[in-house]
Amino acid sequence: MLYDYFGFPDETYKLIYPAPGSSEFAHKTTQLLHAAGCPSQLDDQRGFDHGAFVPLFVMYPRANVPVYQMSLQRGYNPQAHISAGRAIAPLRDDGVLIIGSGLSYHNLSLFGPGAREPSEAFDHWLRKALFEEAKARIKSVIEWEKAPFARLCHPQEDHLAPLFVTLGAAENEPARCIYQDEYLFGGVTASSYRFG
Repeated sequence: MLYDYFGFPDETYKLIYPAPGSSEFAHKTTQLLHAAGCPSQLDDQRGFDHGAFVPLFVMYPRANVPVYQMSLQRGYNPQAHISAGRAIAPLRDDGVLIIGSGLSYHNLSLFGPGAREPSEAFDHWLRKALFEEAKARIKSVIEWEKAPFARLCHPQEDHLAPLFVTLGAAENEPARCIYQDEYLFGGVTASSYRFG
């Protein structure tokens, strides 16, 4: 386990998610990435971080599905992550569920009522962008920093970049909003999407 957060209750640093790994699919992922010119390497010592174990606790509480995690590239370049998603798209044909775990708003210093206007504007932009046709959607997401309040909502885009990967993996498939909350953390508008 990799508890890559701080300031939470003690019990959150004792969570264990004992899902089995999948060396077969981890190797296949690396091969697909290499074939597409995306740098990658295997690391069988790194534990699950909160981007993996938090949603998986909810989705598969018995930890009875094979899980492996793919890291983001430094710099969070949207095009590079979309390319990585395109590279790993064939895994879906093998029954691999690709989860881009993050949050459509992630400014840890601005929650509550002060987050309402920027998060709502960014969320509205994101929904509009993701519902565009494939080429326009990719262009909009690559240029995400032009969105209203983009850098206020994402001072660092580590919680947005997983979306780039999933978008690449399901590039031509329609998006569906499967979750939206307008009062998360006392005023944040946030949404989740599914492709295909």
